[in-house]
Amino acid sequence: MRVLVVEDDVRLAGVLSSGLRAEGMDVDVVHDGYDGYWQAREGAHDVVVLDVLLPSASGYEVARRLRSERVWTPLLMLTAKDGEYDEADGLDAGADDYLRKPFSFVVLVARLRALARRGSTPRPRLLSHGGLCLDPESGDCTVDGEPVELRPRERALLEVLLRNRDRVLSKGRLLDAVWGLDADSDTNLVEVYVSYLRRRIGAERVQTVRGLGYRLVDPDA
Repeated sequence: MRVLVVEDDVRLAGVLSSGLRAEGMDVDVVHDGYDGYWQAREGAHDVVVLDVLLPSASGYEVARRLRSERVWTPLLMLTAKDGEYDEADGLDAGADDYLRKPFSFVVLVARLRALARRGSTPRPRLLSHGGLCLDPESGDCTVDGEPVELRPRERALLEVLLRNRDRVLSKGRLLDAVWGLDADSDTNLVEVYVSYLRRRIGAERVQTVRGLGYRLVDPDA
């Protein structure tokens, strides 16, 4: 597995590089956001470890630019910042997973392997249900023919719901499918994004099934 580490703390980057190589991974290291963007764009990496606070371009900016250019390499974001809104910002920018410093190296390795297993191939097939239409590749979404702008994580959540329309999906299942997190993680993240999505597409389209989870429904059915 080939990993790109974008971290401006030279000491931490060295520790990560040594540890990941000891796990049998091929590691490239850069210390600047702009350099990280170009390496991620041009290199054949399986996953990118991306710090938030970087010189020249933040991790958020790097993630947004990569996703806008359809670079789908999985991104794991590292930050010393705390709080669910900072985490939400990172995920909205296009990150696939998120770790706060200080973190467990064992957990980091496990999450990198999980992200690599998921891969980076986009799923371009058009999805539709009950007046909703989503192109997962372009991110274009319409509701009853009217365009709706969705943030990256909102699109990912809607895609999972569309692919499982009329089925009840638990919070744990959504955490795994959308964020690559296990069911023991903070399920409040799902609640926050379901709320965001309802504002975009209509509250009546995402039904809460008490004690079980959520499902996408056709309000006119």
